Amino acid sequence: MPLKMQSTTGSRLTRIALVALLPMTLTACKHMDQGPQVAGWSLIEGTQRHPIMVSQEPAVLSVHVARGSQGLTARQRSEVLDFANRYRASDAGNSRLVISAPSGSSNEIDAMAAVDETRDLIIQSGFAEAVIAVEAYQAEGARAAPMRVSYMRYVAEGPDCGHTWAHDPNYDNKNLPSRNFACATQHNLAAQVANPADLLGPRSETPRDSSRRDVVYDNYVQGKATASAKVDDEKVKTTGN
Repeated sequence: MPLKMQSTTGSRLTRIALVALLPMTLTACKHMDQGPQVAGWSLIEGTQRHPIMVSQEPAVLSVHVARGSQGLTARQRSEVLDFANRYRASDAGNSRLVISAPSGSSNEIDAMAAVDETRDLIIQSGFAEAVIAVEAYQAEGARAAPMRVSYMRYVAEGPDCGHTWAHDPNYDNKNLPSRNFACATQHNLAAQVANPADLLGPRSETPRDSSRRDVVYDNYVQGKATASAKVDDEKVKTTGN
């Protein structure tokens, strides 16, 4: 083959090879521009792309008990009840109220008396004994170590928004939402939710009141009317034409 023909053929092969590699290069660039991927598909849902992280952290109430004190003061009893009510409102039943007494401190005896009063006060406000735990913590050498009441509370942390503006949705041939879509909504929801445990799942139901059900069933077994008895003022009165 002449040298000129070999050169021409080599140039054609080079151009063909470059054309064949071009889609691969563009595909690689497109793949890097697709954003978050899960199992080969893009995250489009705002709740998935901008998730709310729910975790637990301790909520602690420190009650300072002085030596020679005669139990809790009126203000301290109010603080304990308010703290227990916050536990009732925000906890999903996955933690206990823990009352911790200092051990080895100069006010140990007075703190133990405050612990007993706190436990009785919480039980009298409607809490079951099973949700209350009493434990000691080392406070040797402390002059007036506090009594502590604590529980694990749920905390919601929203996404950090407003940092991804590289993608212009006006030139998106797939008509997908922008990467910041729903981020602000998720962020605000995490800040406003009263009980972050609700983001993890529905709450457990309270026991049903079966007193009326038992009455209806007993009447049914005895062949009596199962409807509630009504006085004359409650009955529907009709008049014929």
